[in-house]
Amino acid sequence: MIEVTGLAKRFRLPARKGKAARALDPRDHDGWFHAVRDVSFRCAPGEVLGLLGPNGAGKTTTLRLLSTALKPDAGSIHANGVDLLHNPLVARQHIGFLSGSTGLYGRLTARENVEYFGRLHGMRPDQLKRRCDELFDLLQMHEYGDKRADQLSTGMKQKCSIARTVVHQPKIVILDEPTTGLDVMAAKVLLDFIASYKALGVPLIFSTHHLHEVEKLCDRVCVINHGKTAFHGTVDALRQLGGSADLYDAFVGVINRGD
Repeated sequence: MIEVTGLAKRFRLPARKGKAARALDPRDHDGWFHAVRDVSFRCAPGEVLGLLGPNGAGKTTTLRLLSTALKPDAGSIHANGVDLLHNPLVARQHIGFLSGSTGLYGRLTARENVEYFGRLHGMRPDQLKRRCDELFDLLQMHEYGDKRADQLSTGMKQKCSIARTVVHQPKIVILDEPTTGLDVMAAKVLLDFIASYKALGVPLIFSTHHLHEVEKLCDRVCVINHGKTAFHGTVDALRQLGGSADLYDAFVGVINRGD
């Protein structure tokens, strides 16, 4: 179980010159941009939670806080009884995090990239080989395992990034828009891979703009708007609150409630 309560994170804004006017985000005040103001949700073992929200809502900042890449100004994150904010090194050992900007080492092959990150996590050579073989089967990567990363397609690179994210068998998996830019076949492989984590009893959190992915995979949804949790609950509860059986219309209805 991962439980997030009252997360907040702000960033200092650059000084403005003169009286140049600009449209202000509600989170932009007192010389600070409050990217995340009050985000709370939970994700139980074997659940998939979808993190939704408009562009700039605070989803990526929230995920970076969960991964301990950023330190929050307020709030708490607990996983299986462990305070991740007070034990960031422990958190990094148990979390697999894929950010939207995660790169690969271009001169290494796909397999070498995955193996490198496994070694960083202290995996034994025999253990690492078995795990890589397993992931390359699941993600259908064998045909380009010996190809350099800088020669891979977008879909191949994303599969490789996913593999290196979970090579150490993390207890919590966090993915930032994992299917963005992928073709239908590559996206399906990744969605099937995400679905397989339910059977492992691992909490998995992923952000997306594709609501059909939410319908297909998610047990629970958290909608973030202007840095705050606008909704947290089941997909059916989201439809009810948004006033529509169509998930897209329901999502827009929930966002508009906060305007």
